[in-house]
Amino acid sequence: MNKEEELMYNFRDLFNKIAYLNKFEMEEALKGLTSTEVHCIEAIEENLDPNVRKLAEMLYMTRGAISKLTKRLMKKELIESYRKEDNKKEIYFKLTAAGQKIYHTHEQLHAKFQKRDEKVFEEMDDTQYQLMMDFINQYRNHLDQEINKQNRTVN
Repeated sequence: MNKEEELMYNFRDLFNKIAYLNKFEMEEALKGLTSTEVHCIEAIEENLDPNVRKLAEMLYMTRGAISKLTKRLMKKELIESYRKEDNKKEIYFKLTAAGQKIYHTHEQLHAKFQKRDEKVFEEMDDTQYQLMMDFINQYRNHLDQEINKQNRTVN
């Protein structure tokens, strides 16, 4: 196994272990919702005037998929749409009270999981942290360039 394969294998293994440890509690607390629905709720809450285009860009999904997703969330009465006085054409989304409850539950679970894992990060020194962040940013920039080269846009 070369270093790229080994590193990618270990990233996937790490991500899968985190997902496994979080899965049961997340599923219990957020019954009836998919991970994608919860992340859409999170994106709506954390962004100013989210619309289909913004959500597609943030969640790396097509606009068609976001339209279906937001319709499903509206049917579950977790989000509602609105329009601005100065722009009657564009449709935006906001959370309902039930959507806010889901958002806060999700945030509380993340805080709990972060607390569970904080020991690892407390033991990390500044040099280790900086090396990891440098690598992550270098890889992220590379992927952004590849996406731009392919002229891929999320529609």
